[in-house]
Amino acid sequence: MRTLRGKIAYLGREGNAREWSAALCQRWMSAAPEQVGTFYIDGHVRVYNGHQAALPRHYVARQKLCLRATTDYWVNARDGQPFFVVNQVVDPGLIQVIEGEILPSLLALLPADTAGGDTVSDKRPPRHRFTLIFDREGYSPEFFSRLKDQHVACVTYHKFPQENWPVEEFYAQTVRLVSGESVVMNLAERGTWMKNGLWLRQIRKLSAQGHQTAILTTDYHADAAPLAASMFARWSQENFFKYARKHFALDRLADYQTEAVDETVVLVNPAYRTLDGQVRSCQAKLQRSLAEFGATACVEPIEPRQMESYLQKKAALQECIEQRTAELATLKKARKETPRHITIKDLPEAERFKQLSTQSKYVIDTIKMIAYRAETAMAATVRESMSMSRPDEARTLLRALYATEADLIPDHGQNTLTVRLHHSANACNDGVIRGLCEKLNETETIFPRTNLRLIFALGSN
Repeated sequence: MRTLRGKIAYLGREGNAREWSAALCQRWMSAAPEQVGTFYIDGHVRVYNGHQAALPRHYVARQKLCLRATTDYWVNARDGQPFFVVNQVVDPGLIQVIEGEILPSLLALLPADTAGGDTVSDKRPPRHRFTLIFDREGYSPEFFSRLKDQHVACVTYHKFPQENWPVEEFYAQTVRLVSGESVVMNLAERGTWMKNGLWLRQIRKLSAQGHQTAILTTDYHADAAPLAASMFARWSQENFFKYARKHFALDRLADYQTEAVDETVVLVNPAYRTLDGQVRSCQAKLQRSLAEFGATACVEPIEPRQMESYLQKKAALQECIEQRTAELATLKKARKETPRHITIKDLPEAERFKQLSTQSKYVIDTIKMIAYRAETAMAATVRESMSMSRPDEARTLLRALYATEADLIPDHGQNTLTVRLHHSANACNDGVIRGLCEKLNETETIFPRTNLRLIFALGSN
């Protein structure tokens, strides 16, 4: 087995990819308990341009098109570092994925001391286990209530904020961002009753242009400022997607294998989707005909010749409207009689599809998570020893370092393996790299399958 693709396929066939990823996730959570209080959840659409699997179409926001794709739901920390990913070949929606897969996984992976909700002595609601932050796709008062019953708080944007609040309600607060920077935000807060009787906190941020961003949360204990900072830190996850797509090949196929889809998976009935599209098209045509009929008026002098032309045009429009009204009624009846959702096994044989293999993908995704976390840790070390005008300069330096030539010098007498990096073109960068090498050497990492301790050095040092 000489190729990397073959080795990845072998690891995937063992069936331990998910277990390995879960074990690493649990280790990351235990090593950084300050990160397990808040989890960011968002879907990333991975476009498929091949021909081996006729995957369902998804809307790709970055391309503004409906393309064949799968959806990966990522769970990240506040600083964008990933914990785990859930793949959905047929996307049931954010709420169903959270309740069906993500929430049970979090409860199983969280350290024991954070898996139970604390209580307080006063009459306030009990403290939550952790907080989930997601976008408007997860807006549902019933969903918020179900999370609250499990002592899980949520923070999301208000989907229907209605009218603006008076400017006098807003007051300046100092908010500490995930980057460590402190900024001033104009915030206001009220309580809001949902249609299902659930009471939520509503926090609004007033921008310099007068726009009000409304946030809803079931966290009844935290102050408004950190909650606002947590919601707006959701962009760290978007930045992770953008960076990983560009530098970690997030959308690249792990292999070209396909596998059968579980026959119990529920999806939108293709026949229903076709009828629904026809209903929408017919409604639009009918509205245009009605508008044209209403706008048609006889502006010429009332003479037999002009009047005859006018009446003929109105009659033709009337006939068209009657035909389209009847057609619309027929289509609506057919749509009503067609089930909206069906299982894979109920699909016609010609419309059944296979899904892309997921075992190799989980192996590759886990390796990418490890690599991104390692780069994040090194970037934090680099930022401490260099003055940067932009926060992404540390990662730029690291990417240049990856491509730098190096000498490998094993010393079996001292049980060491020295990685001697070549000098960069910038003396300032050399100082930063030298400091990074010192930090890496403190870990005393052993090269896999040997007893050689890794030593990183720059040039002759």
